[in-house]
Amino acid sequence: MLFASDWKDYELIDTGDGEKLERWGDVVLRRPEPQAIWPINHQNPDWKKTAAHYHRSQSGGGHWQYEQELPERWKIRYQDLQFYIKPTSFKHTGLFPEQAVNWSWIMDKIRQAGRPVKVLNLFAYTGGATLAAASAGAEVAHVDAAKGMVQWAKENLHASDLGHQKVRFLTDDVFKFVQREIRRGHQYDAIIMDPPSYGRGPNGETWKLEKDLYPFIETCMQVLVEKPLFFLVNSYTAGISPAVLSNIMTMTLQQKYGGQLTTDEIGLPITASSLFLPCGIAGRWEA
Repeated sequence: MLFASDWKDYELIDTGDGEKLERWGDVVLRRPEPQAIWPINHQNPDWKKTAAHYHRSQSGGGHWQYEQELPERWKIRYQDLQFYIKPTSFKHTGLFPEQAVNWSWIMDKIRQAGRPVKVLNLFAYTGGATLAAASAGAEVAHVDAAKGMVQWAKENLHASDLGHQKVRFLTDDVFKFVQREIRRGHQYDAIIMDPPSYGRGPNGETWKLEKDLYPFIETCMQVLVEKPLFFLVNSYTAGISPAVLSNIMTMTLQQKYGGQLTTDEIGLPITASSLFLPCGIAGRWEA
């Protein structure tokens, strides 16, 4: 497992009974966590220090129960990157802290490249990977279909004092954007993607990761330079294992470019138990 263990402003305090207790800066939140199927340690007093608790509804969705008055949003830092955090109506906070293990890898790859680097970040959300790439000196195209997430990413960029970096923020259908880039002849040294399990396009197109990931990687390879630097695929789809992702990336990227491939779970250390919480998988191809 690849661990995001270098945080100072974030901490996974404890887990259990389908929930997790987290510190975001000075704010402690309690949220659902399907992977935490072990029991809560009720002897841990930290569970009673929650500022807000997200409760799932039996009919879907859920709501926040606030025990303390919170600011509308606040900032946390990872190395030189800063992110706005805000509890949203669908339990998320605008950041997946386990991805920090990938941000560090991205920054190292770009800084060691010895050449200008152009990065394409697809399904880019609030821009964690975009900020990592930009902070290392890369030119970045940040693409996401959700206007609100793209705006959030812009604000994160400026919060990190990276507004001077060359970043294009595009609110667009990811698949159509890649097709247009192929027709334009635009190319990138590296691609990052965090595709959803399911999706629906503006004209009723459907996306299912198990069916569409392989051909989409093949399509994205058409916008890579002759000697690409890296290709990173993240997945939170329960049915996709690291071995399955490894097979897909071996048959596409490694077959064409050689290089090195690593696929593994990514996770977070749990302070109270010295255990680790698995949070998804990542596939890293590098030259």
